[in-house]
Amino acid sequence: MINRRTLLTTALTFGAMKAFPGLSYAQARPLVFATFVGSWEEAHKAVLVPAFRKANGDASIVLDPMLSVDQIAKVNAARSNPPIDVMLHDPGPALVAIGQDIVDAFPVERSTYYKDLIAEAQGPMGPAPFFQVVGLTYNPDTIKTPPTSWADLWMPEFKGKVGITNLNSTLGTGWLVEIAKMHGGSEADVDPGFKALEALKPNLAAVAANPGALATLFQQGQIDISPGNFNAIQILKARGVPVEFVAPKEGAIAFKTTIHIVKNSPNKELAFKLIEASLSPEVQTILMNSPYLIVPTNSKVPMGGEIARVLAKDTTELKKKFVFQDWKKINEQRSSWIERFNREIML
Repeated sequence: MINRRTLLTTALTFGAMKAFPGLSYAQARPLVFATFVGSWEEAHKAVLVPAFRKANGDASIVLDPMLSVDQIAKVNAARSNPPIDVMLHDPGPALVAIGQDIVDAFPVERSTYYKDLIAEAQGPMGPAPFFQVVGLTYNPDTIKTPPTSWADLWMPEFKGKVGITNLNSTLGTGWLVEIAKMHGGSEADVDPGFKALEALKPNLAAVAANPGALATLFQQGQIDISPGNFNAIQILKARGVPVEFVAPKEGAIAFKTTIHIVKNSPNKELAFKLIEASLSPEVQTILMNSPYLIVPTNSKVPMGGEIARVLAKDTTELKKKFVFQDWKKINEQRSSWIERFNREIML
């Protein structure tokens, strides 16, 4: 199926080929950046893309938002001429993309900003421009007593009011692992988590396809409480949607989001420059502030505002307060968990 984004990419490509007759289709097409759906697309469209264009003579770029699993499938289907130049991944999918040899090493020696990243954000196969934090999100107009634990989602008063995401998203899988841990499981054993999900069914109002769709359910008033990404909730709040974020007493989940140059991309130089822009203190400072509130990784960007008040004053406190999961272990069984979830839990 040809969608609007495909038509735009094709039009830009043929325009470049007409202006420069010697260019091939692959060489002429704009830089394609596969960001995430929802708040990430909004933030990158509003901040990262303009900064990249300003620094690179209004270079052509197209955002193609999709889940990490779909990015990987799309690149694997056309390895010699990939339709994506830059991928954005959470920890699990990043390990898959690296293991499947579909990303190139990041040219660390050429980077102006790599050395300023905190150690956890430095990765030779793709640095991390941001951290994400997952906690409890709820509607304060309908839930007067703020939740304090993941276990609150099972409370009888939330019957038909709970939203979750499926396991194709890092949010969904990471949350399942934490629920499993609460009931004696681990990254290697999520059976207790599935048993808990079965018990949660009476409370479920929706299973969203991705975190962006989950945020939309709040906006539409279809759910009142869910696991959720901190930054996605902040954008909703800025629009006047009644929603709040709280870290559960078990610990909010934190994970880094890495950015990668796709192997065989015809736009490697522009891909590098886009990543450079994402690592810059200028871009990270803007994205840290309202309404985006994305946790920065450049050490020259001090945490402030709502992030410092609600999450952590600095990355040292972040690492002490929040839960970091073993995604190498999670990846060993994730595919089978997704199949099981779709079979047993999907509404």
